[in-house]
Amino acid sequence: MRSSWLRVLAAVCAAVALAQAAEQQQQQGAVGQSETLANGLKIEYVYTLEGCEPKSKVNDMLTMHYTGKLLDGTKFDSSHDRDQPFTFQLGVGQVIKGWDLGLTKMCVGEKRRLTIPANLAYGDRGAGNVIPGGATLVFDVELLNVGDQAPTTNVFKEIDQDQDKQLSRDEVSEYLKKQMAAAEGAEGGDDIKQMMSDHEKLVEEIFQHEDKDKNGFISHDEFTGPKHDEL
Repeated sequence: MRSSWLRVLAAVCAAVALAQAAEQQQQQGAVGQSETLANGLKIEYVYTLEGCEPKSKVNDMLTMHYTGKLLDGTKFDSSHDRDQPFTFQLGVGQVIKGWDLGLTKMCVGEKRRLTIPANLAYGDRGAGNVIPGGATLVFDVELLNVGDQAPTTNVFKEIDQDQDKQLSRDEVSEYLKKQMAAAEGAEGGDDIKQMMSDHEKLVEEIFQHEDKDKNGFISHDEFTGPKHDEL
């Protein structure tokens, strides 16, 4: 069992990064236009910019705001709710295939709606308790940044849902569940399955390492994961 918070986070990220590079589709569009690819992925060009550069390509680090819903309109996740954009590397399997295929040739400021069939999302097994098996997903996305490297993510802020500047066991547990569920959607997630089965032990390992004063909470000063000085 890993004894450090950083190793737990690294293991989650490493399992996602092992996924095989997805085959890329090239697309162009204008405001109000849409297209459906042969694999069933529908791309709606909600807002585009003429002649913009750079356009997103394989291996770029993209920072996005997004909202994900089921076809019946049920929202299952949103970066807006956390006030924390999501950053990932395009085309290397860190996200579901529908994202890898649907977010190329996109400029900062542009918006798209992706309607992603289950075979390009979480398949017949679904993800956790929020995405049922065989579900088609709808994502409204906005590209905020394109770069060679990911900006520093304030993981502490992502975990601290009640914004009381300390992390409870419940907050750490829920964050791990979300990260593992996302990683499970990528290929090569055997390590994630094992970690999910040992979930409660992982939480205790994290608190043993991070909760220096043993008061049952992890403060901002105690937290050794990615964080910003400002809260």
